[in-house]
Amino acid sequence: MEKKYIYYPFMALAMTVALSSCDDFLDEMPDNRTELDTEAKITSMLVSAYPETNYALLAEMSSDNADDNGGTWTAYNKLQEEAATWKDATYKEEDSPYSLWNDCYKAIAAANAALDAINTMGNPSSLDPQRGEALLCRAYNHFVLVNIFSKAYSPKTSTTDLGIPYMTHLETTVSPEYTRGTVAEVYEKIAADIEAGLPLLNDAIYSVPKYHFNKKAGYAFATRFYLYYVKDDKSNYDKAIQYATVVLTENPTAMLRDWATVGALSPNNSIRATAFINVSEKANLLLYSTSSSWGRIHGPYGLGEKYTHNDMIANKETCKTISIWGGYSMLYFSIPSYQGLPKVIMGKMAEYFEITDPVNDIGNAHVMFPAFTTDEVILNRAEAYTMKKDYTKAAADLDTWIHAFTKSTNTVTVESVNALYGEYSEATGTGMKFYTPKTPTPKKALHPDFTVESGTQESLIHAILHVRRILTLHEGLRWFDIKRYGLEIYRRTVYNNEITVNDELKADDSRRAIQLPQSVITAGLEANPRN
Repeated sequence: MEKKYIYYPFMALAMTVALSSCDDFLDEMPDNRTELDTEAKITSMLVSAYPETNYALLAEMSSDNADDNGGTWTAYNKLQEEAATWKDATYKEEDSPYSLWNDCYKAIAAANAALDAINTMGNPSSLDPQRGEALLCRAYNHFVLVNIFSKAYSPKTSTTDLGIPYMTHLETTVSPEYTRGTVAEVYEKIAADIEAGLPLLNDAIYSVPKYHFNKKAGYAFATRFYLYYVKDDKSNYDKAIQYATVVLTENPTAMLRDWATVGALSPNNSIRATAFINVSEKANLLLYSTSSSWGRIHGPYGLGEKYTHNDMIANKETCKTISIWGGYSMLYFSIPSYQGLPKVIMGKMAEYFEITDPVNDIGNAHVMFPAFTTDEVILNRAEAYTMKKDYTKAAADLDTWIHAFTKSTNTVTVESVNALYGEYSEATGTGMKFYTPKTPTPKKALHPDFTVESGTQESLIHAILHVRRILTLHEGLRWFDIKRYGLEIYRRTVYNNEITVNDELKADDSRRAIQLPQSVITAGLEANPRN
């Protein structure tokens, strides 16, 4: 692959850790403009090793969690329109591919600055926790980038699929060499950073561990990573199970969110959302603050109504369908429609506003992003068990999750999952029909680059994909499941209960890899191909 000489926006930050620039995050930490020569300065630097942009808007609008509502509804901005119609983004402000790319690489630069400083100090054991955090942050930011800007990991094609530049040190020249490498190479480097960093994590160094890669957050990340990192020998599913069990302990019920208590709060979006992202909530493992308009776009406001998670999706595909817990009335945490708005909203990521100019009431919109939760971890373990054909344990994890998430007294068994998500039988009325855009169901045909056997294994995967879609609504993780399992999705206009299909995203559609920012392509980095 041809090498390119590129001056990236994140290069400016990398060089300022030498420290002469005025990047925003350094402006907020003036003590770190000097040499990183103390443990306190290194620890402080790692506050900047988390991205200030989240992927929720990009991923949710790209996924099947959004329809075009037609009529006179309008998009919030050009970015929402571009993401929802699978166009290469030209918008460069908050939530955009440009912002995500730059902010992830800025965070990587901060992690590398800390690692370089620790190395310069001789790698003292007293800095092991900081080294562990820096390695996990570096791995996580690259993981976000490769899953947004590249194809999903595939045991068949990832040795040739375009990856993203993996930064392992600070640059000292204006025009360093970069290549995208391959997805397989990126995953190998992420795995190395995770395995090196996990044993070093120590919650004791943090005043608020959940704003950092604490131990459980690190193992939750490893669980998701190894679930995505599909190997032919299925050995990585063993790691996903092992690391999930560290997070969930031998009593996973005690580790999950108290959905009954949160659901009993006022359905007011901000009240529930405040409780959802509360740092004291046991289910929340890693939270970080991002600059984002996503809270107002997906929230119960007259904004961004053209493309939303609407009643058609909710009633036919997600939260208001029949599932293994029964119907919608069984949910502790209601996911309501709002009169006059084509939105069905799970109140979990409300906006909080930072006022920068009190006189003119000017400021910045923020969203606290729930990067990892125990609620997701147990579903990830259920998926890993399913792929290992340990179906009884997979059903047991689903049972535990459902009794936390819903009022259901049903016992989830392999048989009950097969009866609902298995092959549809006209004679018995069991099973579920496959989705079509005009007769939607929660069950979309699977086209992964790995084997999912028909029968019980496929039924369990359909069940897990369905409940994880509901659990992570508005968070963006559905997009990654669409990519991993080759789910074919459609962009539909739903107006007056009529469905019009405008576009489709097949399993091999190149638009599944979101295009790199144009400024990066112009600088010389290879663009994602387009069919």
